[in-house]
Amino acid sequence: MPPMLRIATRSADLGDGMLVRRALPSRQQRMVGAWCFLDHAGPVDFPPGRGMHVGAHPHIGLQTFTWLLEGEVLHRDSLGNEQIIRPGQVNLMTAGRGVVHTEDSLTDGSRLHAAQLWIALPPAMQDCPPDFAHHPTLPQWQTQGATVTLLAGDYGAHSAPTRLHSPLLGLDIASPAAATIDLDLRPDFEYALLPLTGSVRLDDESVPADELAYLGHGRDKLRLGLAADSKILLLGSQPFAEPVLMWWNFVGYDKATIATAQRQWESGDARFGPVGDGRAPRLAAPPLPWPGY
Repeated sequence: MPPMLRIATRSADLGDGMLVRRALPSRQQRMVGAWCFLDHAGPVDFPPGRGMHVGAHPHIGLQTFTWLLEGEVLHRDSLGNEQIIRPGQVNLMTAGRGVVHTEDSLTDGSRLHAAQLWIALPPAMQDCPPDFAHHPTLPQWQTQGATVTLLAGDYGAHSAPTRLHSPLLGLDIASPAAATIDLDLRPDFEYALLPLTGSVRLDDESVPADELAYLGHGRDKLRLGLAADSKILLLGSQPFAEPVLMWWNFVGYDKATIATAQRQWESGDARFGPVGDGRAPRLAAPPLPWPGY
């Protein structure tokens, strides 16, 4: 059984009291298979007149995967989609060759708690047409005192509706009381888990909320001891074969691809169309870190 690697998340205040803790990528572990980004946002109670308002920004080469725990968020994108996401629902946006979106609290002065994940698209899908899907209902079942929700992939007889392009697993496991549960794993997958609330005990170690536990690959079983009022994310995937570059909101396989996308965003190229009436503020990209690009 591979040793567990414990990774502290990095905190950032995005303003208006919005606290985000980043678990992926990190210096110790950049990806878990195709899962290449994981932010835990909130929980936060915004003051009156304040909320989450993320201006128009582009993506390429990835899927954004939003799992909402509390609150209501309005998604808008350059494909013409407008969709409210509520607790227990998933928004899955496939950027492919390019898409732009905004995210806003539906009501200012409300509560927000969410996990935001990215999935790197394999090389054959990097330039696929962009797409958006909303999934209001996901497979859910009870086991050993815990509630398990299948966010992505297959588990046992259950299949998630989220359309993915790499072998992946995403599970939300919640327990109102202390519980011990046993899970079947695929030895060819690598896994990591992140407690969002409470804590979990595995491999004779206790992992608190907002500490990522990377479990590696080669495991076929996992026993989790959940403390009362715990909620954890378990991510799994086959190790990603291709080295991936990530810069700002872009994922690609070479610097030139990312640099071209950034220049096109900055110049207002038609590759990155407007969101809605086009009046949403556009986020500025930071300078490229690669001289000559």
